Amino acid sequence: MRKLALSDEILMQIEKSARYIGGEKNSVMKEIHPNDVRFVMCFPDLYEIGMSHLGIQILYDMLNSYEDTWCERVYSPGEDLHRIMKEKDIPLFALESQDPVKDFDFLGITLQYEMCYTNILQILDLSKIPFQSNERTWDDPIVIGGGPCAYNPEPIADFFDLFYIGEGETQYRALLDLYKNDRAAGLKREEFLRHAARVPGIYVPSLYEVSYKEDGTISSFQPRFEDVPKTVKKEIVKNLDDCPYPTKPVIPFIKSTQDRLVLEIMRGCIRGCRFCQAGQLYRPIRERSLDTLKAYAKQLIENTGHEEICLSSLSSSDYSDLQELLLFLIDECDERKVNISLPSLRIDQFSLDVMNKVQDVKKTSLTFAPEAGTQRLRNVINKGLTEEDILNGSKMAFEGGWNKVKLYFMLGLPTETIEDIKGIGKLCNEICKVYFDTVPKEKRNGQKIQITASTSFFIPKPFTALQWASMNTEEEFREKAYQTRLGIMDMLNQRSIKYNWHDTDVSVLEGIFARGDRKLSSVIQRAYEKGCMFDAWNESFHYDVWKETFAELGLSMDFYTTRKREDDEIFPWDFIDIGVSKAFLLREWHNALSEKVSPNCRDKCQGCGAASYGVGFYCPGTK
Repeated sequence: MRKLALSDEILMQIEKSARYIGGEKNSVMKEIHPNDVRFVMCFPDLYEIGMSHLGIQILYDMLNSYEDTWCERVYSPGEDLHRIMKEKDIPLFALESQDPVKDFDFLGITLQYEMCYTNILQILDLSKIPFQSNERTWDDPIVIGGGPCAYNPEPIADFFDLFYIGEGETQYRALLDLYKNDRAAGLKREEFLRHAARVPGIYVPSLYEVSYKEDGTISSFQPRFEDVPKTVKKEIVKNLDDCPYPTKPVIPFIKSTQDRLVLEIMRGCIRGCRFCQAGQLYRPIRERSLDTLKAYAKQLIENTGHEEICLSSLSSSDYSDLQELLLFLIDECDERKVNISLPSLRIDQFSLDVMNKVQDVKKTSLTFAPEAGTQRLRNVINKGLTEEDILNGSKMAFEGGWNKVKLYFMLGLPTETIEDIKGIGKLCNEICKVYFDTVPKEKRNGQKIQITASTSFFIPKPFTALQWASMNTEEEFREKAYQTRLGIMDMLNQRSIKYNWHDTDVSVLEGIFARGDRKLSSVIQRAYEKGCMFDAWNESFHYDVWKETFAELGLSMDFYTTRKREDDEIFPWDFIDIGVSKAFLLREWHNALSEKVSPNCRDKCQGCGAASYGVGFYCPGTK
């Protein structure tokens, strides 16, 4: 019988003890044999956050399909358990076997959000694994990172042995085979890492040297050995129908943040928004076939007890067989009493007709993401959404019985003016006017129009056209949020408009980590040692400690945020090839400054470079 790592006494003391006991429905238990590989997959945040992540479910399912591999899971312990584990010297453990993480061959950490970086050190600390990769031996797991933040791994490079760049379904088998062979041959850890650097998509930070100019920018980034590649090319799945998909996902004992089934319909996006990192990272566009999705949906519903299924993609409306898929799901889910969640839909008549047929649709709001308050600024970011689109969509929604609209904007976009900021309130007001013009008073049934406008702060991300942009200061962000609120208060329909905005401090630090270099590893480690952890949670975020730490180490926060980037600057992530070329992104940056709109992939190929993978739904000359 499996013995729990935590005593009953401890489990009774802590919040949500079900986070730590494992044994969930569809979790995998295996008998391990000599020379088998033990892999523990980590999401560096709380269990209920990590259990909502599709990527870990995919890799967990795939790795456990290998006869010689047992993949388990671990998440960040809550702060209550963290204190107890430190006090009682309890090592961090995997959920399935309850064995110490340090006993595994691989510790894989998914990097979804920059503000989880100190939690990576929490995982290493509680596991008794040295923070610095150069201090580890074969007594420690190989620490490998992957996910969207791995596309600029430099701020956390010192903490990782390897990074997997790209989609995880393609090269893990080769990496595990290499590991087994090198261990059987008695090779040193450093020899394995050097061999691993030749596996496509694998980046080994210790095998590269960075030199800097006097102004702090990078002068060169070079491999230390001739057999180590100068660039690391992103891995992609070329045919989504042929890759693993978890039709028996692990079902948590407690409610997760996204408590529903996930049906991934496509990867990539045709839209080309210049601020959007995911839209570039996941090119070229690839779709799952309708037949495959139908089969997955049936299996997911049969193998779980979830009451909702969600379509997952960056832009669900652009899936070519969307109408047929939705009609199938409506029939299937209605019969089984399962709700359908439809994010990322453009608001058109077809979408509204579908939503009218979906259970519980009246409980939700319709969502638009104009991102900017004026058409001029939407052209700068290549949003591809006009005010006419928004107002027409709102009109159709109001005619269909909706009276709640959510609008998402960004403040601090390049070239932004006070007119753009005031435009947020004006657009909200125009939507209110559409409601009053569309729905006669006698048909409102006492309902009022409700507009919720939310603003986040623009953070330039790697591999976007806006990666050259300066970021606003904290003071500028606060002033812009204040001006947005004033603009809304000036509107005739202000009582129907609610305004929410994000914290400035967290946005500044996220901006630093997003475009940071290797010098930041020392800051992150020092901040963790001072108690920083769970920085993504407002109640745990200590901005004063971060500012103090930057000052102690002599690093300028403004260098990473407000500084102007020249066109020819070498970025910390330039050694990574995502298919989309830097020349294309630079062209789009200049198009942004000229307020020039670029067509989407469906309308006209822009020659971004992603066709080099030989696939792509809209890439010329590919299948």
